[in-house]
Amino acid sequence: MACTMNQIPSSIDSKGLAVLEARLKDDLDFLCYPSKDWVPQQDGVTDVVIIGGGMCGMVAWLAMTTGGIRNMRILDRATKGYEGPWLGYARMETLRSPKFLTGPAYGHGSLTFQAWYRAQFGTEAWDSLDKIPRTMWMDYLSWYRDVLEVPIENGVSVDHVEPEGELLKLTVSGAETGTIMTRKLVFATGRDGTGGPNIPDFIKGLPAHLWAHTADEIDFASLKDKRVAVIGVGASAVDNSAEALEHGATEVRHLVRRKEMPTINKMMGIGSYGFTAGYAELPDEWRWRFMQYSFATQTPSPRGSTLRVSRHPNAYFHFNKATTRIEQSGSCARIHFADGTSYETDFVILGTGFVIDPMARTEFGDKAAEILLWHDVYTAPDGEESDDLGRFPYLNSDFTFREKTPGKAPWLKNVYCFNYGASASLGKVSGDIPGISDGAAWLCRAVAASLYSEDIGAHWQGMQDYDTPELLGDEWEPTELQAGARPKESQAV
Repeated sequence: MACTMNQIPSSIDSKGLAVLEARLKDDLDFLCYPSKDWVPQQDGVTDVVIIGGGMCGMVAWLAMTTGGIRNMRILDRATKGYEGPWLGYARMETLRSPKFLTGPAYGHGSLTFQAWYRAQFGTEAWDSLDKIPRTMWMDYLSWYRDVLEVPIENGVSVDHVEPEGELLKLTVSGAETGTIMTRKLVFATGRDGTGGPNIPDFIKGLPAHLWAHTADEIDFASLKDKRVAVIGVGASAVDNSAEALEHGATEVRHLVRRKEMPTINKMMGIGSYGFTAGYAELPDEWRWRFMQYSFATQTPSPRGSTLRVSRHPNAYFHFNKATTRIEQSGSCARIHFADGTSYETDFVILGTGFVIDPMARTEFGDKAAEILLWHDVYTAPDGEESDDLGRFPYLNSDFTFREKTPGKAPWLKNVYCFNYGASASLGKVSGDIPGISDGAAWLCRAVAASLYSEDIGAHWQGMQDYDTPELLGDEWEPTELQAGARPKESQAV
C-alpha cells in the first residue's frame, strides 16, 4: 500500500538515526571534509554570502565547504525550520519527485532522504512509501542542516545590493542590521528568486479581502461555506483548491483558459544526466526550444493532487474560460471571461504561478535594469514566442548575471543566480530536486576558480615563500666522482 500523509510510520528508531549519523561522519572524515581554507582573508570581508537557507542554499554551502571555501555566511529571512516553501505556501500532500532521487546529498549516500527515512522507519516502510510527504521533506532538510552543522543565520533579510570598489555591499535588516561586505553573492532564493508571484492585471482593481495568490498566507478556515474560484490548474492551483475544499468551502471552481487539462510532463520524458550536463552547452535556439515547449505544454498537476480535488462532489473544472476582468459586486467578486460569460464568487485564488522579472527584486533597485535578459539577445521564430521566457536572465555558464550594456554594471559578474531564474540558461540544476547537487558542484567550481584568479598574486607569493622542507639533509652523503671509478663488488657472507 502506498504511504500517504496519514500513513506516516508512527514508530521511530532513534538508534538507527544515530548509527546513520555516525556513518556519515566517518564518510566525511574519510574524504577529508571539510577541506582546508585556501582563500586569503580580507579584514571585514566575507568571501561568499548565500541568500537562502533552504535546499539550494544548503547544498551550495556544502559544495563550497567541500571545496575549501570556508569564509561564508548563509542568510535566511525566515525563522528556523521554515526555510523554503515547505511549511509555508506549499500545500501539496506529497512531493512530485520520485522518492529515490538523491537531491541535495552531494554524492553522499548517507545524506540522502532514503538513508534518513530507512534509518528511522526501516526497509519495509521505505518499500511501501509512494511519494515523500511534504512536511516530512522539511523534517529531512532540518536534519540535513543539523547533521552538517550548516550555520544558517535566520531572521536576516538582504534588502539591497550595490558595488563598493571590487566588493559588494549588502544592506541587511531583521536579526542583524547594517551592512555586510562580500566578494561573491549567491541568490539561492528558490522559485521566486528572480521575480515574484504572477499577479495578472485583471485582478489588480479587486479589493484585497476578496482574493489571494497561492504564494500568500491564506486563512482557509475563513473559506468555510464560501464559494471559491481558483484561476489556473497547475500544481499550486490544485493544491490550494484541495485546501479550500477540505476546510468546508461550499464549492470550488477551477477556471482554466486552456481548452483541455494538461496531462503529460514533457520534461520528465527527457530527464537524464545527458540533458542535465548538455543543456547549458546547447546553442540558444535549442535551449529556447526545449524550455518554450515545456512552458507551452505546461507541467500537469500530480495525479494524487488532482484526485485530492476531484473526489469532492462540489469541485468543478471549467475549461476555455480565459479571465479578462474581475470586479467587485457587492460583497462578492464577479469574474468576466473572454467568451462573454461571467461568474460570481465569494473569493478568488490565483494559481497563476510566478513571473521572472529582475525588476521586481528590491535587492537590485534600479540597477536590475542592467541585467541582460533572454529577449535582449534572442528573437524566437514564429510559433515559439514566449514573453515569460524572454524575461529570464541570460546568464553566463557559471551562474553569474551578464550586464546589458558592457561597462555599466561589471559587478554583476560577482552575483550568482542559483535559483529558478537560471533554468532558461542552464537547465534544471538550481531549484529542482533531480539536478540540484550537479548544479551545486558547477557553482562551487565557478566560485573557486574566480576567487583563485582574483588572488593569483597572493598564491604566487605563497608558492615562493613556502619553505617547509620534505628532505632534511640526513637522507644521503655526497661523494666525489673519480675517473675510472667502479661500483663496489658485493662480497658473499
